[in-house]
Amino acid sequence: MPELIVRSLGQQPYLETWEAMKSFTADRGDGTNDELWCLEHPRVYTQGQAGKAEHILAPGDIPVIPVDRGGQVTYHGPGQLVVYLMINLSRRKMGVRALVDVIEQALVRTLAELGISAEPRPDAPGVYVRDAKIASLGLRVRRGCSFHGLALNVHMDMEPFRRINPCGYAGLAMCQVSDFVATASIGDIEKRLAAQLVVGLGDMTVRYREGWES
Repeated sequence: MPELIVRSLGQQPYLETWEAMKSFTADRGDGTNDELWCLEHPRVYTQGQAGKAEHILAPGDIPVIPVDRGGQVTYHGPGQLVVYLMINLSRRKMGVRALVDVIEQALVRTLAELGISAEPRPDAPGVYVRDAKIASLGLRVRRGCSFHGLALNVHMDMEPFRRINPCGYAGLAMCQVSDFVATASIGDIEKRLAAQLVVGLGDMTVRYREGWES
């Protein structure tokens, strides 16, 4: 089994990162390593393939980008941890539902380490603390390989969520880690969540990288 590469990328522009995901997936071969890309984005709304225009209420100065992941509209911004999962599902003999379970349970375990009780919902992908959504999921699979991934709200300006119906749900309450843990650090949570995703994926050989170097 090839290695799993975990990249810590800091803040990256959305469009360039999306293009990099598509290129990585199009160019990869049977022996290409799987990768996790851990990063933040500048302020942006992304509209998934199931998205409807009426769920974008008042975007104002924040750009709206239609993208090829599943799901509806969501918001990304500084202080939100995004992890993109570039996984060869065919090689792992793993279905999309199994990958969603890995992501959701890794989020639940990470939040539990911080003393936050969270859980997924059977009717809507993502992870919730009581009735408020703390993490969103959206995936695309092409040629048997996944891209896009998860977004965990850590310590961010939550106001832009009020300009949309998050994930297509009017009035959906959103929350973040710092609502429950005042000292929440995105760097610390990135390390915790990456480690839990590695556990869920079952990889034995993992390399951690700063930036895009090979």
